Amino acid sequence: MLKPVRRLIAAHNSEGQSYIQEDKDAPNTTNTGGIDGYPWTELWAVDSVPADNSGNIDAADRPIKLQPPERGNVFRIVDIPPDTLRFGANVDQSPDTSAVAGSDAYAAGAGSRHPGFHKTRTVDYAIILDGEIVAMMDIGETVMRAGDVLIQRGTNHAWSNRTDKACRIAFILIDADSL
Repeated sequence: MLKPVRRLIAAHNSEGQSYIQEDKDAPNTTNTGGIDGYPWTELWAVDSVPADNSGNIDAADRPIKLQPPERGNVFRIVDIPPDTLRFGANVDQSPDTSAVAGSDAYAAGAGSRHPGFHKTRTVDYAIILDGEIVAMMDIGETVMRAGDVLIQRGTNHAWSNRTDKACRIAFILIDADSL
């Protein structure tokens, strides 16, 4: 397990001056698919662009879903455990996104190389913060390490952690038109 994600939120006071409204461990966390050690931490969400910066509500205090709001975006951190913990001996099983995305994503279908293959209607910025992960595409795969960034453009993909430690990834998902 990696340490909790510290989230700071800047806001405006009644005189319009900036201040740190919150500084604590991010409260909006869920264990993906009920798997211990596979947390998603929702940091912020925007329902539409341009964003509304008025008020001081926690925009991440909502049910955690893979797909961002229509015409909006979501910022989250995901700790992906090793495949051996996530899938056990079933790494070769048919894809199943139900534990992760429900109807927000769809699996690639039987015969995919990894059970995590899925596709969403988004542009994703995936930034590796800690650890190592393999970004798998229909054709090929690439090892990514801390500091690497993948621009994921609505393609079929999977994340395979072939190490013995969790990999922490920051994701910014932006709603996109269907291909």
